Amino acid sequence: MTDNQKKYSDSELAKELSKKYSLLKSEMAKIIVGYEDIIEQIMVSILSKGHCMLIGVPGLAKTLIVKTLSEVLDLKFSRIQFTPDLMPSDITGTEILESDFEGKRVFKFIKGPVFANMILADEINRTPPKTQSAMLEAMQEHKVTAAGITYTLDEPFFVLATQNPIEQEGTYPLPEAQLDRFMFFLWLDYPSFKGELEIIDKTTTSYIPEINKVFSKDEIIDFQELIKKVPVADEVADYVVKLVSKTRPQLEHSPKFIKDYLNWGAGPRASQYLILGSKAYCILQGRFSPTIEDVNKVILPVLRHRLILNFNADADNVNILEIIKRLTE
Repeated sequence: MTDNQKKYSDSELAKELSKKYSLLKSEMAKIIVGYEDIIEQIMVSILSKGHCMLIGVPGLAKTLIVKTLSEVLDLKFSRIQFTPDLMPSDITGTEILESDFEGKRVFKFIKGPVFANMILADEINRTPPKTQSAMLEAMQEHKVTAAGITYTLDEPFFVLATQNPIEQEGTYPLPEAQLDRFMFFLWLDYPSFKGELEIIDKTTTSYIPEINKVFSKDEIIDFQELIKKVPVADEVADYVVKLVSKTRPQLEHSPKFIKDYLNWGAGPRASQYLILGSKAYCILQGRFSPTIEDVNKVILPVLRHRLILNFNADADNVNILEIIKRLTE
């Protein structure tokens, strides 16, 4: 039990989280213009012990968002630029041969960039599947195995991967099993006219704002444990399971448009992330029990990458957003 858990009750810890989140938004606004929803969803994912995939054209501050967030959260940050020649050992680490005090030649493991709290996997689809899979164990188990020895990663551990949606030549699409490891699929849009003016004003001068640290590592771990304790009403849990099961075209009770346009629906991990996400969302808003409205706030980023369209959807120009919208209606 940490000092914070001894100091606060669960309800007081929830109020403390909501208060700190307000401070975090103020600190992020010093550097990041707009994208309040993206920042909120990333925080929901961190508190739920999930990972995020961030999709956006170049120049939309994807890297800057996660780097600034790591500073505000006081976490060790590591950026991995995924390229076609990147090897698994470039991520996890490698063994080198060196001499010990007695002059004997021994192998020593040098930890790779995955040994950090917040990992930016930049353009993860630019590297071959063998290297992509090196992230799987780290993302799922928070462990790395090298030369038969398993190393535990430092907590909290969070991966934010990015993809460029424009240029697909020379890329290696992530398989569904690996995509399912990501809690959220987040899309960044272009800034508004007013927002772009503010970006120009902030980034074309010599002024560099000072970022204050709002969270500590121990506090984040405490808040992650708090999310697990948040009670969920039976009606909310029923809503989540019914919603996810309706995405599966193989089941009899699935709507006709699901059977017509989907090859595969979402698995149980989607239900888990919808519950965890709604818990984290309601706590950030200063409430201690999620509602169906909280679930609806996280449906799109949770289901977006878990529904597989068929050729009928392509022929009728039906996209995932339309499918999810009809489901929630």
